[in-house]
Amino acid sequence: MPSFDIVSEFDSHEAANAVDQANREVQSRFDFKGVDANFTLEGDKVALEAEVDFQLKQMLDVLRNRLIARGIDARCMDVQDPVLSGVKARQEVILKQGLDPAEAKDIVKRIKASKLKVQAQIQGEKVRVTGKKRDDLQSVMTLLRSEEGPELPLQFDNFRD
Repeated sequence: MPSFDIVSEFDSHEAANAVDQANREVQSRFDFKGVDANFTLEGDKVALEAEVDFQLKQMLDVLRNRLIARGIDARCMDVQDPVLSGVKARQEVILKQGLDPAEAKDIVKRIKASKLKVQAQIQGEKVRVTGKKRDDLQSVMTLLRSEEGPELPLQFDNFRD
């Protein structure tokens, strides 16, 4: 039976490249001249550090654009609230990877509500969809990519015919 897996992943090497590019862009921008602002990547967290809150917002836009340019969906960004101290402003962005159980249940519920002749089952941090026809599987992909789909960065891999 044809099947595929629904996952939510990104290439961590591309994320590191995006953070490096964002650092270079911030250092070369005119509005950041003489400002101590930088990005640091620690695992799946990107720490933004600047002098004021306004600069953090600009840096967040730069990071989002760099991630998109490197092929990483911006919806994987979980932006935390900024922490403002007297001299520095800091903010963390967590790059989410994998489906948590609530998100996986929501995907399965959406697939079942579509009345397509497929079965969906949760397997750890992914959802496996099986069906008799390849067209039904492609309809599930279309459904999850559409406006009615979840607000998650989803990829479809391990397609078997």
